[in-house]
Amino acid sequence: MIILFCLALISCGDEKKQEPQNEAAMQDHSDHEAKSDTVAKPKSLSPHTSAMAMINGAHIHIDYSSPSVRDRIIFGGLVGYNTVWQAGAHKATWIETDKDLKIDGKILPAGKYGFFVVPGKETWKVMFNSKWDQHGKDEYSEAQDVLVTTITPENLASTQEALTYTVEDKQNNKGVISLAWEKSKIEIPFEVLVSKK
Repeated sequence: MIILFCLALISCGDEKKQEPQNEAAMQDHSDHEAKSDTVAKPKSLSPHTSAMAMINGAHIHIDYSSPSVRDRIIFGGLVGYNTVWQAGAHKATWIETDKDLKIDGKILPAGKYGFFVVPGKETWKVMFNSKWDQHGKDEYSEAQDVLVTTITPENLASTQEALTYTVEDKQNNKGVISLAWEKSKIEIPFEVLVSKK
């Protein structure tokens, strides 16, 4: 009887000694979980961004992912000359206008368009494509181009590190969409067509 009582006391003592260890282990586990929750996700090398402006009542919106030069040769290197490029990273860049635009004497009806370019050493081909929601240039089809024009690029004096679009108001119903990256910039002049009632 005495032996059984002693064994019970020893057993209880062992359980009490283990409790703090279990609590400490649980605390370590919860600390680890808390730390893993606070680990920051790496920043995208080509962050998603946009450019927009109101030009004479027309809302022009450009949606794109903006890669950086990062010491690379871009045009004629990463982006080959005379090949179709989605004018951004990841998904194709798209442009939306809620009013008709006149570009190079042609009409771009109000709507949403995939924006593609073919960079060249002397000139760039610019295409507004009816299929705006596509990944890269994989599904690009020339047959779906709604408007095509040719632009002479400007050589920049200093490197434009991140691909950047702008929409500028030039007044009198006119504006300019521009794309600048590395040492190149193109400007696409347009006119907002105001409906006559």
